[in-house]
Amino acid sequence: MGSGRNFRQDYLNVDINPLWQPDILCDLNSPFPETAGQTFQTDRFGAISVGKNSFSLIVAYDVLEHIGNLTIFMKSCLDLLKTDGVMDIQVPYDLSYGAWQDPTHVRAFNENSWLYYTDWFWYLGWSEARFVSDKLELQMSDIGKALHRGGGDEGDLVRTPRAIDAMKVLLRKVDLSDNDRKTLAWYTAREKPAS
Repeated sequence: MGSGRNFRQDYLNVDINPLWQPDILCDLNSPFPETAGQTFQTDRFGAISVGKNSFSLIVAYDVLEHIGNLTIFMKSCLDLLKTDGVMDIQVPYDLSYGAWQDPTHVRAFNENSWLYYTDWFWYLGWSEARFVSDKLELQMSDIGKALHRGGGDEGDLVRTPRAIDAMKVLLRKVDLSDNDRKTLAWYTAREKPAS
């Protein structure tokens, strides 16, 4: 997703910019695909039908920070993934130079940026599946590496501007459990049950 200049020969590449010659040209701010089982004609793979539960892996490196309507994009990815499918994400850290040097960035990320897609799925009204976070890895800048060598711990580094460049996150799709459904029902009930 958002392949851009990171086009991968062995993947189905999706991007909004025709300059990068993606396999599928589309705006990721809109639901993707727009219809269930939508078929796309690609030069490299021929006709490809894309719909719910189509993929076991979605790679989104350096793209989420460009998407204005991130909740629509994340729902599209959740729908496109098979159960236990993984979304492999890389984004700029909110205190890094890279977060805001690019004029096309509309957001930056920190460790809590994933809560609405994992623990707080109910807030988005997700009623079938959600993500769980399998991995969150901070990528230190040269400043961060120097501070770390000097004895700085990760807790201090995440609060130090320019010490962390980016985050790599692995989100895995899981079906809602019975407990998740109870949580969703509680938060979406018109009248809250008495405690």
